[in-house]
Amino acid sequence: MSLFKNIFGGSEEEPKTSKLNWNPLTDLGQLNEISELSNTKAVAIFKHSTRCSISRMALKQFENEFLLDDKITLYFLDLLNYRAISNEISSRFDVEHQSPQLIVIKNGNAIYNVSHGDIDANDLERYL
Repeated sequence: MSLFKNIFGGSEEEPKTSKLNWNPLTDLGQLNEISELSNTKAVAIFKHSTRCSISRMALKQFENEFLLDDKITLYFLDLLNYRAISNEISSRFDVEHQSPQLIVIKNGNAIYNVSHGDIDANDLERYL
């Protein structure tokens, strides 16, 4: 079992070992906070499936490339545990559900939405 966990991971792993300052997105009410915060600073939501190896690779690549700590606030959504929040994100910000997915919110609106292999931390700067 641990061999498979080492290869594919487990839902309790992310983002504990990350070098990034992720804010866990665990409550629907936080979407109101995100909308409000996005009026003064861009917010990125990373939707991640903890059981998907593609999602895990996209997350690790994003974490390795990300250099904008002071310019954007990061939120991490474990969509397997918080599917209702994922659904509300899709509805509220008018984005189709994907996993993995990176959504940038500014002034209460999704201004950038990308998924899978197209997730690239270097692309974020142009949306700030």
